[in-house]
Amino acid sequence: MNTIKKTLNIEEFHWHLGLLQTLDVGLIVLDRDYRIQLWNSFMENHSGSRPAEVLQRNLFLSFPDLPAKWFKRKVDSVFLLNNRAFITWEERPYLFNFKTYRPITGESPFMYQNVTIIPLTSPSGNVDQVGVLIYDVTDAAVGRTALEQANEQLQLLSRTDRLTELYNRGYWEEQLRAEFKRYHRTQAASSLIMLDIDHFKAINDTYGHQAGDEVIRQVSRTIREHVRSTDICGRYGGEEFGLLLIDTPAVNAQILAERLRLAMQAQVVKHNGREITFTISIGISEVSNGQEYPEQWIEEADQALYYSKENGRNLTTVAGQ
Repeated sequence: MNTIKKTLNIEEFHWHLGLLQTLDVGLIVLDRDYRIQLWNSFMENHSGSRPAEVLQRNLFLSFPDLPAKWFKRKVDSVFLLNNRAFITWEERPYLFNFKTYRPITGESPFMYQNVTIIPLTSPSGNVDQVGVLIYDVTDAAVGRTALEQANEQLQLLSRTDRLTELYNRGYWEEQLRAEFKRYHRTQAASSLIMLDIDHFKAINDTYGHQAGDEVIRQVSRTIREHVRSTDICGRYGGEEFGLLLIDTPAVNAQILAERLRLAMQAQVVKHNGREITFTISIGISEVSNGQEYPEQWIEEADQALYYSKENGRNLTTVAGQ
């Protein structure tokens, strides 16, 4: 009877081992010294290391590129608490730097992996070994990453003016309202520049609307060349632009405005063999406690812009000066 039972146990062991070898999941068994006790076919095929080369060897000596300190903390918690631990690709894209061979996600430079670490309890109740399961989740990870990138792109498109590639009016006004609220919490100075292309109707009438569009694009390019990454710039409407300068008093905003005005004055836009020159008028308003609503901030900058228009154009005016 014992011989029969022993034979059945051996057969059952080989049956389980054969199943583990054919799983499309990586399986490693480690002891407390991180010596490899089991290395299935998935691990062999993707690592290029045969079981005879790694069994009874320390995992980190065999694979020195592994994040040893970080991974040991994960495994040690499993030994200590006798509970599973999980590592997702969002936390760390992979444990083993394997190439991916999936045709759908062939553009991925590596295999994204989820990892499960399982305590393996001995007959005595001790956890002397752990099982490490490596799941190839490249398809899901790449698909999710692509979806997130697509959503980000859609979000960017939804708040971007197509002609100028600056923010559109809706999103720009949202940012202005947020900055207005921040000022009333922190009293940190910010300034608003409103600028307008002088005699833009005459440009359209003389050279055509496509030429006018090219002038608008040139204005937006010049703005991007001069502002900081923290400044919030948008097309307010038609040929008018709004520049929100964070943490900037009016005196500093005036310096930038003059640089912009002179740069625009020096521009030459070429369209259908014709050269177009133009100027801009500018109004500046620094946010203040006297403004109860963000619309008042815009109105002050617009009034300063109107003053520049009425007093000869190609001029910068600061509200209240």
